[in-house]
Amino acid sequence: MHEVAPELIGATLLVDRVGGTIVEVEAYDHEDPASHGYGGRTPRNASMFGSPGRAYVYRSYGVHWCANLVCGGPAAGGAVLLRGIAPVDGIRVMRSRRGPVAPRHLADGPGKLCQALGITRKLDGLAMRGSPVRVGETAKRPAGERLVTPRIGITKATDWPLRFVLRPSAQ
Repeated sequence: MHEVAPELIGATLLVDRVGGTIVEVEAYDHEDPASHGYGGRTPRNASMFGSPGRAYVYRSYGVHWCANLVCGGPAAGGAVLLRGIAPVDGIRVMRSRRGPVAPRHLADGPGKLCQALGITRKLDGLAMRGSPVRVGETAKRPAGERLVTPRIGITKATDWPLRFVLRPSAQ
């Protein structure tokens, strides 16, 4: 998780050909008190303990879907939370799902990202290979400063530097 998360910054995330460049992620594993995997495997987090390359999708506060990429393996219970993308492909589709917001706000949060890309619990546990979800390298890494910060929106292990962000260049 900790090695994979920064490598996802600048990669492309597409769901049924709708998506963009990953600009914000956070890493979590079973030894992390802020992680869903911390207490061990449960029916809710079972996908987190699956094979790497799968999706772990859950509801946040019963309102928003949040998507993670599993990358730790069955013993690790780890995943990378997808917190934001810079929209590139399918912006009209994203707007139809999110409403008339500026492109930079279409998917600039984990719940917004899932709504914009149409991610729901139906993707939970699916392997990326053969699913509508594609994560891959971009032809050219986007310009900008890559930052490492403490995670946000949590109450435990708040000072752990496991949030990775691409701050666009001022060009």
